[in-house]
Amino acid sequence: MEGMGDAVANMDALGLMILGAGAAVVLLFVLLFLSMRNSGQAVRAIAPLTQQMTAIGQVAQQLSSGQEALRGNLQTVSDTQANAQLQILRTMETRLGDVQQRMNDRLADNAMKQARAISEMQERMSESLHGNAKRTATSLTQLQERLAVIDKAQDNITKLSGDVLSLQDILSNKQTRGAFGEIQLNDIVSKALPTDAYAFQHTLSNGKRADCLIRLPNPPGPIVIDSKFPLEPYEALRNAESQDEKALASRLLKGALRKHIRDVSEKYILDGETADGALLFLPSEAVYAELHANFSDVVREGFALKVWIVSPTTCMATLNTMRAILKDARMREQAGAIRKELGLLHKDVERLGDRVVNLDRHFGQAQKDLSDIKISADKAGRRAQRLDNFDFEELSADSVGQVVALEPSAE
Repeated sequence: MEGMGDAVANMDALGLMILGAGAAVVLLFVLLFLSMRNSGQAVRAIAPLTQQMTAIGQVAQQLSSGQEALRGNLQTVSDTQANAQLQILRTMETRLGDVQQRMNDRLADNAMKQARAISEMQERMSESLHGNAKRTATSLTQLQERLAVIDKAQDNITKLSGDVLSLQDILSNKQTRGAFGEIQLNDIVSKALPTDAYAFQHTLSNGKRADCLIRLPNPPGPIVIDSKFPLEPYEALRNAESQDEKALASRLLKGALRKHIRDVSEKYILDGETADGALLFLPSEAVYAELHANFSDVVREGFALKVWIVSPTTCMATLNTMRAILKDARMREQAGAIRKELGLLHKDVERLGDRVVNLDRHFGQAQKDLSDIKISADKAGRRAQRLDNFDFEELSADSVGQVVALEPSAE
């Protein structure tokens, strides 16, 4: 409605503007007429001006009639628009009612779905809580079992601590410590060498008993491994606290090492019976590292006396080298037998070649005999066929030089 009122106001303003323009034109012509009344052409100018003023008046009349018609049309459009707006309002109210009803239905459905979802969630939460309770009970049971295992492991640790104390007691005794070193040496040697390549507690010609004798070929010959070691001075050096105690323990350890190395050199290196060297086995890598780190002069003295100090690791490497030497020596021992067998094998191969040649010759002769037999069989077959057909003329012609036609052929 407001749009229609604005359109009517605009049309009224347009009519006023048209009337104002017509009045302005009339005024202009009047002024022109007044300005031309003194001229000689006033009479001729009045007629066209009068006609134009008449035409302008007609146009103004037509514009007034059109304005009235336009005002009526605008009123009709305004009424029609008002009716259309009323219809639209009614339609919108109806649709709003439908939308509101659908929204109420959807809200009701959503409320029911939410209620079902909440119920299902409560059930799942109940099941989850039940499962968590069950898993918690299972975890507690497993925890109790693990605690029992830990208690058992604690008992084993306590037992192991007792075993360690027993090991310390064993190592503190000289005889048991020697037996411990012999057992470790026995384990290493038995894993590295074949059983016929070594002997434990072997008695030498001088009456001394060696902890282990490795039977190496000459050179270098059998070599002795001693597993005894003066551990008391080393323990005193480890337990020393002051510098004076460390110096005293170092002197004692150095003296004990030198004496033991000389004893090994005098007891187990025998000219013509053993190799010109011996091995001193230390059952501890720590003691071996300590000697090479702080008592290298004693190690060099052992080299001079041909007594080589070895740890479990270096002893295994040395035994692997000895195993290679034993293998090479045994290969050299078997070289003569291998050459003899190779000669016999060569003769057997030559004899086999001769027999193959003879067999090939026999096969050739047999093949020739088979060919002759085949020729004779063909001839005998042809003769039998002729006899069967009573072809005596042909038989006589083929039997020239034979006394009887049925006499066996010389071929």
